[in-house]
This record gives sequence, C-alpha cells and structure tokens, in this order.
Amino acid sequence: MAKLKVGILISGRGSNMAALIEAAKADGYPGEIALVVSNVADAPGVAIAQSSGIATAIVPHRGQPDRETFDRAVSAELERHGVDLVVLAGFMRIFSPWFPQRWKGRIINIHPSLLPAFKGLHVQQQAIDAGVRVSGCTVHFVTEDLDGGPIIAQAAVPVLADDTSDGLAGRILRQEHRLYPLVVRWLAEGRVSTEDGRVAVAGVPAGATLLFSPEP
Repeated sequence: MAKLKVGILISGRGSNMAALIEAAKADGYPGEIALVVSNVADAPGVAIAQSSGIATAIVPHRGQPDRETFDRAVSAELERHGVDLVVLAGFMRIFSPWFPQRWKGRIINIHPSLLPAFKGLHVQQQAIDAGVRVSGCTVHFVTEDLDGGPIIAQAAVPVLADDTSDGLAGRILRQEHRLYPLVVRWLAEGRVSTEDGRVAVAGVPAGATLLFSPEP
C-alpha cells in the first residue's frame, strides 16, 4: 500500500516536524514526509529537514500582495510534490479562507492547550493565569475558524502550583511529540472520520484519543 504523503509547514525550529520525521523512519509507519515548506528562509527546521534528505521549499510571505496569493503559492508547492495531508508545525501565518477550503479535511494543526480553551498566543500563561489544574495540547482539523475545527485527539498535562509558562510549555511540547505522529498514523491508516463536527477514530476507543502525561 502506498504511503500517505505528508507536507509540513513551519516557520521556525520545527520540533514537531522533527518528531514526525523521526516517526516516519520507523518500519511500517504509513506516512512519508514528502515536503517541508517554510515562509522563513533561515528557519532552523529547514536545515533539519534537508539533513534528513527531505525536499524543502521556501515561500516568503513578505512582498505578497495579499494572504490568498501567498496561500496559493504554498498550495502549489504542496501539490507539485503530491502531498495528501498538510501538517502545521509552528507555522506562524494566518490563512485566508481559500487555503482551508482547498485542503478541507486534509489539513491539521497542533495547539498547546486543551481546545476550545485558551486560543491564540501565550496560551501557557493564559492557563496559569486562569488557575486551571490541567492543560495540554490538541490536534485538530484546520478550518477558517482560528484554532477551531474538529478535535481529533488531545494530551493532558498537569499545571503545577509553581509553574512558569516556559516550564509548562516544555512539558506540553513533549506530549505534542507523542501525539502528533500518532494522529498522522491514524489519518494515514484511514481511521479518522468526521460527522456533525465530531471526530471518530476507527479501532481506537474514544478514551484512547486522550493521552495523559507520564510525568508530573
């Protein structure tokens, strides 16, 4: 069976990208990282991808007349490499409505909170300021709604009494590196379906789409 071709969009170091690249090296993993696209030419993640022998493309957002023009240029690179699934990994651009419509059902993101709580930026500090006892990360389909879209899976991380935003962010990131490759596997295996805005994963009990941190 042909592997699902994955295109990863990054803007920086791409630690989730690196986790996906490593997962895809395993025997039997059903996804192949076909392309990494960055809007920042010197993003550290570009060199990481290249060192792993993965095709890369730079599509600068500066100088574009509008967001849709940029989005169409990114999409053209993805299509040129035969990408089936678009994975956002620290991609710091807000799409025009055109892009999530073009890739509807074939684009996912990971967000460092338990959505729908704490959207936007600085979400770890938002969680600490709100006094919540649990935070984490969420993998969801991307729609025109910022940090919205149907939730596929989440990982929970405790918020400690003396937490800092950096400390909490680091623990959440470790769970992102567990969760993202797992969700890409499910998608590549054709297990994921959506009905009325709710996601089901065939062969996976509902509770198993929520991971818990093995560390305090």
